[in-house]
Amino acid sequence: MIRIVIAEDQALLLEAMGNLLNLEEDIEVVGQAGNGEDALTLVRKLQPDVCMMDIEMPEKSGLEAAEELQHFDCKVIILTTFSRPGYYQRAMKADVRGYLLKDNPSEELASSIRSIMAGKRIYSNELMDEELREKHDSSIHEKSNQHNKTGSVKSYLASIMDKIKLPTG
Repeated sequence: MIRIVIAEDQALLLEAMGNLLNLEEDIEVVGQAGNGEDALTLVRKLQPDVCMMDIEMPEKSGLEAAEELQHFDCKVIILTTFSRPGYYQRAMKADVRGYLLKDNPSEELASSIRSIMAGKRIYSNELMDEELREKHDSSIHEKSNQHNKTGSVKSYLASIMDKIKLPTG
């Protein structure tokens, strides 16, 4: 059973996420907090496997709480609605295992939790800082080119179009 503490300052969303995750057979929400400070207290007291937090909360943000949780045996997942400059890098420094968008379907959230428990790290591409996203995308492109000598359909068609050099207009 995967034991989770959820921290979210919007009560309706906190309750909804808790109820949805409790429907999963292998997930149990053991605590809920309305701010980062209360989340830290619950993690110390309940020792969950995962602490899933909103990034912006009163008293202590999810990132500030994640930084304090680095030395605990608890995987941190940050949920947010939108990207802010510098947040991705802070999340990486705090050893956050998941940095995800709130608007993902609940099945994806449960699946991400299971993957993170299995040792994976999951970061929504949309939340990466722009320069890191470009670096990440180019390194993925380079790796895929190395592993796929025939290339993708898209790159194949692009090379044909370059060779044809059709006149414009």
